[in-house]
Amino acid sequence: MTKARFYHAGCPVCVSAEETLLQYLSPDVEIEVIHLGEQPDHVAEAERIGVKSVPALVIDGNVLHINFGAPIEALK
Repeated sequence: MTKARFYHAGCPVCVSAEETLLQYLSPDVEIEVIHLGEQPDHVAEAERIGVKSVPALVIDGNVLHINFGAPIEALK
């Protein structure tokens, strides 16, 4: 099963991206939503993976930056 992580900060851009994008992923994709504002312990992990800004979707190690809500630096 493919796993995906959706990183966001809860801003309107992030919420809109989550509501719009995630509905189009296959039901076979296991999705984990990580709110970096509420789960700051995941910021370093997101950086290691290559997330530069949120919202971002990571599938199989590939980072897809969606629009621009906030730079990862602002979440530290």
